[in-house]
Amino acid sequence: MTNIKTLSNGIKVVMEVLPYLRSASFGVWVKVGSANENEQNNGIAHMIEHMLFKGTKARSAKQIADEMAKIGGNINAYTSKECTSYYATTLSEHLPDAIDILSDMLNYSLLDEKALKKEKGVIIEEIDMYDDSPEDLCHEMLQQQIWKDHPLGFIISGTKKVVKNVTRDDILEFMANYYTAENIFISVAGYFDEEKIFDMLEEKFGSLPSKSKNEIPLLGKPTYQPIICKREKDIEQMHCNIAFEGISYLSEERFILSVLNSILGGSINSRLFQKIRENSGLTYSIYSYGSSYRDTGLIHIYAAMNPSQTTTVIRKINQIIKEVRKNGVTLEELQMTKEQIKTELILGNESAKSRMNANGKSLMNRGRITPIEELIEGLERVSLEEIKEFANCHFDITKSSLSLVGNLEEINMREIERVLRS
Repeated sequence: MTNIKTLSNGIKVVMEVLPYLRSASFGVWVKVGSANENEQNNGIAHMIEHMLFKGTKARSAKQIADEMAKIGGNINAYTSKECTSYYATTLSEHLPDAIDILSDMLNYSLLDEKALKKEKGVIIEEIDMYDDSPEDLCHEMLQQQIWKDHPLGFIISGTKKVVKNVTRDDILEFMANYYTAENIFISVAGYFDEEKIFDMLEEKFGSLPSKSKNEIPLLGKPTYQPIICKREKDIEQMHCNIAFEGISYLSEERFILSVLNSILGGSINSRLFQKIRENSGLTYSIYSYGSSYRDTGLIHIYAAMNPSQTTTVIRKINQIIKEVRKNGVTLEELQMTKEQIKTELILGNESAKSRMNANGKSLMNRGRITPIEELIEGLERVSLEEIKEFANCHFDITKSSLSLVGNLEEINMREIERVLRS
């Protein structure tokens, strides 16, 4: 059973007791990410995530790692465009220890100047690592250009110049603005004593400030603008990312997108994979995926190929999209895909960590918990007519965006643009 409770300072807590498990997972979700930044502090949310592992008043960075290792637990974190998450999974009897460690990090991190200087070097290495990955670069370039007039386009890790200039005071101010109860959500799932754990959460997190003392600027709604961007890179393959304006994760059409994405390029039996990779042998990697945010989203098609095949691959992608817009999908594809997604949903919810993640995201994004039965019902309602209508609404190749990374001398940009805009 899933219960939502509230700490004295207003932090919302979702607790799901799973008595058949011997493990438990605990996560703290902070509703802040790179989309809450500006040009002067881009990358600061990600930097804070790093710094909270670098020592507290009671524990050094090594002690944090050692104490989690002693209880056989796993502790980690990530920063996205719209949230930051800190989480741990361990055996049920060690859950209080995991909560103690994470609460110590969130409440009493030293944010030491020497550690900050050292960690900036690590983050700069991380930025270089992403820049060395053409697949990541292709995606990030596209997002940057499409949302260039909105913070949603900022790179999560930030730029080297900004990262180097961020100060400890900048971090403290940012945390004071966003690491408050109104932006924090806690999720616990697995086998645990609900009353005891809630009391512990009150003790460990109940003293965090309820709201920021400063006025937080409101973000306007990002506007999709079709773009074409490219980056010369001396590599063997051409990396291509085609994007269309998508939907918010709050949209009721999310079930339609889930089904259509799977049929289009979300699995090895998808149309893109079968027709372009298997039948034509033009790419090693090709797939589609969605990136949805609170107010908007994108639908992507990614492919990597020999540069000489770039125009041919884009033309075939265009043909497949036109076919879906004209004729929709088959009843067999629809039924098979629903069953695939349903199986993934059910199997993906059979661990403490997956339940904690699903509940935490749902509470933060929707203010309630979405039962798996509701997700399955939404999936089952998707019809052939809705898929065709969605494809015609969103998959207009003339309004698509394109990102290319690779040896640009070997491609015909004029022909590629003609294919995209025809």
